[in-house]
Amino acid sequence: MKRLLLDYTPFCTRGAIVNDGELVDFSIERADVRSVVGNIFKGKVENVIGGMQAAFVNIGEERNGFLYVGDSRVDERGLVGNLATSKRLNVSAGDVIMCQAVKDAYAQKGARVSMDITVPGNYIVLMPLGDFVGVSRKIEDAKRRKYLEDYIRTICPEGMGYIVRTGAEKASDEAIACEMQELLARWEEIKKAYANASVASTVHEEANLLERALRETQYADVDEVIVNDESVQKMLQGQFDKEVKLYTGERNIMSHYGVSCQINGICDHKVVLENGAYIVIDKTEALTVIDVNTGKFVGTSHLEDTVFKTNLAAARGIAKMLRLRNISGIVLIDFIDMVEQEHKDKVIEELKEALKTDRLKTSAVSMTPLGLVELTRKKTRLPLDDFMLQPCKDCAGGYVRSDAQLAFELRDDLVDFVIEHRCQSVYVGAHPSIVNMVLESNILKRKLENGWKNKRIFFYEDETLKREKWNISSKMIEGKAGYLRVLA
Repeated sequence: MKRLLLDYTPFCTRGAIVNDGELVDFSIERADVRSVVGNIFKGKVENVIGGMQAAFVNIGEERNGFLYVGDSRVDERGLVGNLATSKRLNVSAGDVIMCQAVKDAYAQKGARVSMDITVPGNYIVLMPLGDFVGVSRKIEDAKRRKYLEDYIRTICPEGMGYIVRTGAEKASDEAIACEMQELLARWEEIKKAYANASVASTVHEEANLLERALRETQYADVDEVIVNDESVQKMLQGQFDKEVKLYTGERNIMSHYGVSCQINGICDHKVVLENGAYIVIDKTEALTVIDVNTGKFVGTSHLEDTVFKTNLAAARGIAKMLRLRNISGIVLIDFIDMVEQEHKDKVIEELKEALKTDRLKTSAVSMTPLGLVELTRKKTRLPLDDFMLQPCKDCAGGYVRSDAQLAFELRDDLVDFVIEHRCQSVYVGAHPSIVNMVLESNILKRKLENGWKNKRIFFYEDETLKREKWNISSKMIEGKAGYLRVLA
């Protein structure tokens, strides 16, 4: 059973795809820090850097967008088709242009933008300003691929391009034609909004995580879509034809379906593999480095076989972590040294095969002369680390679990405590930063509005506790009465 679980709170939305109890994909989007990828802007070119063949565009965000001559919204690696990119940047300082964010701002860099506008649907991605035609390589039937390309060409206006998505493989001609009309109507709305918008403003916002999650999975092999909020269920059910079920249980939806522990372990520095071996993941500003170790796995025969089996397990585990953490950019993997070339080749093939399930494409999977495997993964939205980790104040360059992530972990422990003890009053002591995050984020709002209407939840700050530790009790702690803050 494969499920899409949507955990909505006023603070953020979390989406998880779970296959027979195993977490296979996970996303987070904060209400106050939304991704701009897919947003369309009416931008003003501030300056052009000839030596870089790039321009900086004021799009109304904190930092100017970066427009590069070779940028394209199209990732050809997953498509059948060819795209000719411009070799010149035909903009000048002062120009007002329509552009679309293709990559979120990161560190000191602004969002990357492109003038190749796309309007995505479930079956088609419309490219109204270009004539590129592509078909997803995941549609393996050559006849069906050719038919879809020819059919959509007949319903797509001349001068516009499109990409046939995987979801179109089993779709009817009527459903595809209907979506084409919807995308064309949306494009007309975007053009009108652009004409009336002020310079350096957002013309069109991409769907939020809830809508994107359903759009990306409704025609995939997901058996159930379950959300924990009735208003969200009604909103999504009205926009999509896949049934959206409502979860009403006492525990958090992720805990109920057994994936909270897996989510909490996503950003562990050390990740234990299925056979007892483990990988260590370190991120730097330029790249992510992954080291493979045998750990508790000692094998059953000789050293080469033990190393080979460890590396095979690591290849699968690494592909999973790249997907779950949304690690992108350059990745360098230090597999354990192998003697036999056949084993090296099989490990590379195992890694490539495991990466095929990733929604983002990877490229340049190869082994260096030093035996290191290097690859690149397309970077669009921010990595999960940006939500679940934060710089450590006590060490230079290290990372610890973020206040937001720890607040979710505390929430789950608190809910379990209330369910187990059935108490009317609960006292929670935690590090000041975690108490503030729980209270300010409002992540317990749904509980207070429903099952906890008659309960009293008290928090108190305790600087003697580590950030990752908290005390939950049904009795008031001696000496803490003066520090209590009521959750209301």
